[in-house]
Amino acid sequence: MTLQEIINSIESLPKEEQDYLFEFFRQKKEESRGDNFWQGLQKFRTAIQSEGMIFTDDDFAELRDRSVGREIDI
Repeated sequence: MTLQEIINSIESLPKEEQDYLFEFFRQKKEESRGDNFWQGLQKFRTAIQSEGMIFTDDDFAELRDRSVGREIDI
């Protein structure tokens, strides 16, 4: 089945079934976002380990901006 045939068959469905199908795809896409993040994190960790990199708290010292923020003009 070609992509155009799939599109044509979707267009021939009743509106309720089209809505269900699109909601199904939206949920699948949303679910996969977490998977992609986890896979990316695992890949990052593997690269760090293979390079022999070691992070300590000192690497992140003074990284945070501890200022109270901008002044408010009232």
